[in-house]
Amino acid sequence: MAIDMTGDMQVIDKAWEDRFVCLLGTADADGSPQISPKGSMMVFDGQRLAYWERAGRTALANLNANRRVVVYYRNPTKTDQFPNGAVWRFYGNAEVLTEGALRDEVYERTIPQEREKDLEKKGAAVVITVDRIMDLGGKIIQK
Repeated sequence: MAIDMTGDMQVIDKAWEDRFVCLLGTADADGSPQISPKGSMMVFDGQRLAYWERAGRTALANLNANRRVVVYYRNPTKTDQFPNGAVWRFYGNAEVLTEGALRDEVYERTIPQEREKDLEKKGAAVVITVDRIMDLGGKIIQK
């Protein structure tokens, strides 16, 4: 089974609009966890999620120390479309991009509400290569 988020999972791109933004779980080098809301999370392609990191605080520091992440998506208004409470957990490795064409593409695809908070483009793109997707009950959906 391979990761393929090109279908229904693209509902994540509307998470801000639906008022159910994704939560990013990171950990520092010692394993101390942190949860951060990420309004710009998107399905970048079939295997990767991405978002624009404009805050530059704990999540960014954690990503520089430990690339493993989990992204939590939950939208109770979509339970008729998706089983198990419309909840997905995406596990993978994050890469922080401070320059280059891929960084620019993430910025351009970021929702306007988030881009407007960083018009000078001082932030970084974070691209997450997903290696496992689980539902609320812990069942592996894709890997």
